[in-house]
Amino acid sequence: MLMKTAAQSLAEQLCAVFAQRIRDRLLAPGARLPSVRLCAQQQGVSPSTVVAAYDQLLAQGLVEARRNRGFYVRDVPSAPVHSARAAMNSVAGSTTAGAAATPAAPAPRAPLNATALIRGMFKGISNKPQPGMGVLPQTWLQSTFLATAVRRSCSVEALNAFSLQYGEPAGDVGLRRALSTKLAGLAVHAAPEQIITTVGATNALDVVSRTLLRAGDYVMVEEPGWAIEFARLDALGARILPVPRRADGPDLEVMAKYCEVHRPKLFVSVSVYHNPTGFCLSPSSAYRILQLAHQHDFHIVEDDTYSHFAPEHATRLCALDGLQRTIYVAGFAKILAPNWRIGYLAAPKDLAERLLDTKLLSTLTTPALLEKAMAWCIDQGQLRRHAERIRTQLDGARARSVKLALAHGCTFAADPVGLFGWVETGVDTDALSQRMLDEGYLLAPGALFHARRTPSSLMRINFACTQEAQFWKTFARLRDEQLGKS
Repeated sequence: MLMKTAAQSLAEQLCAVFAQRIRDRLLAPGARLPSVRLCAQQQGVSPSTVVAAYDQLLAQGLVEARRNRGFYVRDVPSAPVHSARAAMNSVAGSTTAGAAATPAAPAPRAPLNATALIRGMFKGISNKPQPGMGVLPQTWLQSTFLATAVRRSCSVEALNAFSLQYGEPAGDVGLRRALSTKLAGLAVHAAPEQIITTVGATNALDVVSRTLLRAGDYVMVEEPGWAIEFARLDALGARILPVPRRADGPDLEVMAKYCEVHRPKLFVSVSVYHNPTGFCLSPSSAYRILQLAHQHDFHIVEDDTYSHFAPEHATRLCALDGLQRTIYVAGFAKILAPNWRIGYLAAPKDLAERLLDTKLLSTLTTPALLEKAMAWCIDQGQLRRHAERIRTQLDGARARSVKLALAHGCTFAADPVGLFGWVETGVDTDALSQRMLDEGYLLAPGALFHARRTPSSLMRINFACTQEAQFWKTFARLRDEQLGKS
């Protein structure tokens, strides 16, 4: 909220607000600032104040003025990302007699930087529940057994045994045994020797990518999907092929055409409680995906980050495939101790040593003390009981959140399940997200979940953080204002 003070003018305050959002990447390169008139109305100041603030942003090199178009956050060149449409045009071009495949056009960077939500979570936009959060509230994760687990691992003998030398390259053997048993409950059969611990699930995905891919290789990724995955693969020089995600799984026709033309090396999938839609893979789609993998010689990495919220009997590619062409990735950040950064992967036997080499080159080993504490939580049944309590609590929060969303004029683009809801708002959620920031709320707009800049009226909500009426009242007021100006 802008306030007149002796220390700082309104223009300086407004400039500082936009400058901070640009530096935090909540306003991404290429994003357009509100028009002078609109910004003045939104902030309750005069147009001359907005002009002065924008002039200061220009002077700081944070924005650029485009004649007759407005003010834009200064762009930074980035590597091109293949869009689904561009890649399919390439497919179409290759089927024309005598014609070479048409190269995909460079795709603009997504409106919000991939790390914007993460930075927002660390920074703390306000003390209000944040609808765009990707994790459960801290109060939900609190427990007494975590401290017990750490104390048991931090005796004088343990500290001397494990702190004064590097840990096991593949990870604590006790944890890997516990994980082997845990995975068997999901019908994913992996010996401890096939399991490698990592610094969170994201690091596991990175280990797999760095092992199996080289710059220029094609990778199929579900769209909508998590922006971090698009950005991470792009940074490695991979050529991304977005596959539309449907309720029963990825678009198999698109996948088949990609395979024929581009010969991808990898397919990255969230089979169970897909982020952001919540969709779950059907058995028939799973079998067809595995057929394509065997026919066209690519691997599948299955990200099961949300397994603790999902039923054990849900269809998983790794269970059906028996870890032949599939690699299982998961972690504990969503359900327990995010800052412990414990993730893991389970891989085919013939890939385990290559993946371990990559881990050693990136993080060397992982912290044995926390891994032993996690093993205790699993072996003693503490994690299982904690997850059961969280699922019950989440069911109640989801019911309240869905009721409020519907009451405030929203619909759901996918059945509301799991941690996230995929909500249709009826307005451009990129623009709405900036106005919600003024009110202290961090949104996850739909454009964030696409490989290329695609305006969207969808947003992802965290059910645990959207069960209060005040958020929805603020959302509805700003949405209606936006509709009135469109």
